Parts: sequence; structure tokens; C-alpha cells
Amino acid sequence: MLKNCIAIGVCCLTFAFSSAQELYKPRDIKQALKNETRSENGAPGKNYWQNRGVYTIDVTVNPPNRTVYGKETITYTNNSPDTLKVLNFKLYLNNHKPGAARLGQANPDFLTSGTHIDKYIENGEERDWKDRNDGTNKRIKLAQPLAPNSSIKLAINWHFDVSKQSGREGAIDSTTFFLAYFYPRVAVYDDYRGWDTMTFTGSQEFYNDFNDYIFSVTVPKNYIVWATGDLQNTDEVLQPKYASLLKKSMTSDEVIKIAHQDELAAKHITTQNDTNTWKWKADNITDVAIAISDHYNWDAASVVVDKKTGRRASVQAAYDEKSTDFQEMVSYGQHALDWFSNHYPGVPYPFSKSTIVRGFADMEYPMMVNDNSTPSAEFTRFVVEHEIAHTYFPFYMGINETRFGFMDEGWATTLEYLIGIADLGKEKATKNYQQFRVNRWANDANMEEDIPIITPTNILSGVAMGNNEYGKASIGYLAMKDLLGDKLFKKALLGYMDRWHGKHPTPWDFFYSFNDVTGENLNWFWNSWYFSNNYIDLAITNAETKKNKLSITIENIGGMPAPVDVIVTTKSGETKTFHQTPKIWEKDQKQAVITIDEITDAQKITLEGGIFMDADTSNNTYSLK
Repeated sequence: MLKNCIAIGVCCLTFAFSSAQELYKPRDIKQALKNETRSENGAPGKNYWQNRGVYTIDVTVNPPNRTVYGKETITYTNNSPDTLKVLNFKLYLNNHKPGAARLGQANPDFLTSGTHIDKYIENGEERDWKDRNDGTNKRIKLAQPLAPNSSIKLAINWHFDVSKQSGREGAIDSTTFFLAYFYPRVAVYDDYRGWDTMTFTGSQEFYNDFNDYIFSVTVPKNYIVWATGDLQNTDEVLQPKYASLLKKSMTSDEVIKIAHQDELAAKHITTQNDTNTWKWKADNITDVAIAISDHYNWDAASVVVDKKTGRRASVQAAYDEKSTDFQEMVSYGQHALDWFSNHYPGVPYPFSKSTIVRGFADMEYPMMVNDNSTPSAEFTRFVVEHEIAHTYFPFYMGINETRFGFMDEGWATTLEYLIGIADLGKEKATKNYQQFRVNRWANDANMEEDIPIITPTNILSGVAMGNNEYGKASIGYLAMKDLLGDKLFKKALLGYMDRWHGKHPTPWDFFYSFNDVTGENLNWFWNSWYFSNNYIDLAITNAETKKNKLSITIENIGGMPAPVDVIVTTKSGETKTFHQTPKIWEKDQKQAVITIDEITDAQKITLEGGIFMDADTSNNTYSLK
């Protein structure tokens, strides 16, 4: 690339975007700013607060019986300034009930009777909970209002059937279950919306508080349990040989095969009680998930994720024998944890472990991944890297995925591309990114493609939801990276993450943080990319040579402030590439004039966007006489 010999001039027309233009703020965000729980410099306000819970959960599973029994206690603390007269509970598995609100069709194997509440106790007193008509939200009026800075102790017994059809959760096979979203939880009560009462329709994702968890899973002997958190009683549930192998893996760079088919068939891996209770602990985390099986292979190793302290994280894989792509899964996980910790985002992996389970979901959970098996090792690695990237967004950052999906899927997609460049080289990674993340949006004139990214995800479906969450948002982040340069962009990203990890940022906190950390008012960019119905479509409308300068006029038909390469072919056949960052659109987002010194014999000019795919390439070439 030739950058140093370019003199860029931007011709401003009568309509110019002011760099000081304001971002649209909805009324609830305005109120949060007024209440000083949030601030216009992007940092948490002096009055910021969030609620939290301490969960003690015990579940009993007895495959192939699909009924799971659970009991829990919750100590829920109200840190808000409000007196809470009700609690809202999330019962995500009620999405399996016949007649539940869903964005897609459900076959009979997906359907269950949902979550059944067997007992509900508030501060030691049993109260009535009728579950027949429960949806994915349940409001319970408290016997005594919960004052600010006070706690309530809840106890709930419940049961549910694991669905035969496995997706984000369910029965992977008759003796392998993946349990997620399986326990009643108090919904988020936040400073800008109050209770999260959004209906879970099966497509959008989740919004959870940072809680502490102590939980146990009781299963028959010969069943292995993998879960979020740290196993507390390894020596009680595993035979000495396998307990030793697991402990060894915690400091091993080499992959250790803890249990494979011969050992599993011999049934000597777990302690030979009728049942074993596996005990787990995870603090300051947004959720927990569990996998159990009596025949899954088990591999493990570890990787240094913080070079300053030498801290390691465990990487484990659980998979069936036929899923041969999973034989390399621990190595893929080690690489992902290392790369994300040391490159982008450059924050040491914040948890103690990552376990990848062969399921059907291609889905992320705190410290867990549920991925399908594929015939392509390259694609298997691609998918697991995306899911592990979610460690940071939403789990480290506490994102409201349900309402602002682009704040987590967009970043996971961006990290997926950046690690892909390291894995495959820029050319191959770019082709993959174009194919999977941008092509559909760029080449589909459907008006749903142009709905602004800021539109709440919970009211979207189809292509509008998918592209807004993934490709459109991601290339916006990458365009900002191109605008700021790698060093300043990373400084801004880390500044935002440092301010908001363990909290609940909104898009405005992100936008304002970037403005504040960079010292630049970037609202012109945020407005155009995230608040508009723009798309990428550039056209060369004129080019001429005067006084040893080549002047090129580019019209921004679609309105997105995308970077672009200007490729000049001279009469001798030589080509020269001049990269233009989104800066060319700061003053005028309709038209830019690019001036290049010492080009006197240009014959043809071409625009090439790379991952910033143009909706109409027919006007991207201009021939000079």
C-alpha cells in the first residue's frame, strides 16, 4: 500500500455533517443521564448501581429419564434506590411449552410442559405459585416490599423435562444432556428500564446479572459432568487415576486424554457409588451451564492467559467418538484463549476454564461452548473461535443481548475476523468474512436490510435481526479501526472495557466512551453507521489530471462512511493503490474529492472495498481519456 505520497483533499458541499452533531438518545437513556447513573463521557455515573444474587443450586439428573429435579436458594440484594414491590423471574425453558411465543416453528421433539414450580418460599414463608399459565416471565408480588440496600432470601423447588430435540439446550442423545437456562432466576432490574420483561422467543439471546453460584449436579455413577465454574470435589467423584490426570492437565501445555472409549467402556472413571454429586463454584458470572454424558471422550490441557502473572486457564473438550474434528478441539481452544488474551481484545481471558462440548447449538455460555461437529477442521475452528470470543462480549461486559445484540455478536464477529487473519492469512479470512458476514447484506435490496442497527433487537426478526447483529455492526467496528488506526482503536476499546466490565453498558456508553478515550467527537460516524438506514455504495463520478495532480470525485450513494482502496492503473500498465480511511467522509458524507500527487498518466481508476462490499460495483471503475 502506498500511503505516504497521498495528499487528500475533501471537497465540502453546502450540506456538511457537523462533528459536534448529537446522537439520538431515547427517553430512558436521557433519564439515566439525568439521574447520573450514566454519563456523557461514557463512564458509569456517580450514582451507578446494579443488583445481584447469590445462588445455591442442586439438580438431580438420571438419564435416560429426561426429568430434571432442582432446588435452589437465592439471596437477592436490591442495590437500587427503588423499593421493589414485585420480583420478575425468568423461566426460559417455558419457551418449550405448546403455544409459547416463538419466532420459528417447533416440532414435537422440541415441545415439553416447561418449568414446574413445586415450592416457592420468601424469607422462610411458603407462598403460592401457580405455574400453569407461566410464560418466560413471571411477576411475583412480594409479601413485604424490598427496600433499597436490602436483601430477600428465596427458596424454589422445580422440575422440568429435557427436550428430545437439542439446540441451545436439550438431549444431545439419550444419555448426553446439555442443561442451560434451566433454573428460575431473578430478572435484571436496571437503572434505565427497570425490570427486564422481554419475552424469550427462542431467537434473541439473554440479559443476566452478575451473580455468585454454588451448585451441585447429582448423576448416576459412570456419568461425567462438565460445567461452568471450578469443580470443588474432584477426588470425591473421580477415581484417583483420572483425578490425577485432570489435575495434571491444569498445568499442561500438552493435551491429555483423560478418558476415551476403552476407559469409558470399563466404567472405572468415576467413583462407584450409586450416584455421585459433582460440586461447582463460580463467582461474579452471568450464568451457568452443565453437560453430562456416560460415553463422551474427555480431553484437557491449559494455556497461559496472563503473561504478567503466569495465570493459566484450563481448556477441555467433551465429545462423542464419531466427531473426529473434536480431537483437535482443545488445541483450538488453547490457541483462541492465547490469541484473544494477547492480541484482540488484549484482555487476559477472565475465567479459569473453557469447556467445548459436542452438541448442536453453535452457542456460547460462560466458560462453556456447545458446538456442532463439521467435516471441515477449518470450519470447526472458525465456529469455536467465534463462540469463545463471546467470553468478552457479552459475559465479561454484561451486555443486554436481547435488546442490543450488535454489542455482543458484532464484536464476536469482529474478533472472529481478526483471529482468522492470524490463522489463515488476510486473503482467506477476508473471503470467509465476505461470504458469511457481508455478502447477503451487500447484495440484497430488501428494505429490511437497511433498518438501523440501533433498532432494539427484541423487536426484530429475519434478515434485519441477523445482519444488524453480525455483519453490519462488525464492519462498523472495523471501519472505526481503520479510521482511528490500530493503536488508538485498541486504546479506546480497552478503555471502554475497563470502564464497563462486570456492569451493564448500553450502546450510548460504548459510543461516548470511544469519543472520550480518543479525544475525538465521532458522532458523525456513529450516526451514519449505527443510527441510519445507510448502506455501502460508492461511485466514481469524475477524474481528471491537472498540474501533476490526479483529482478523483467519489459519490457516497449509500451513505455509509466506509474506507476504500483507490487503485490507479497508469498507461504503462502499472497499478498503484491508495487507501482512503473513513476520514474522507467526516465533513461531507455525500461526496469526497481525493487528490493524489504526481500521477499524470492515469488510464483507469477502480474502487475496491475488500470486506466493505459495495452494493453496486458497476460504477466503481472510471476510464480516463
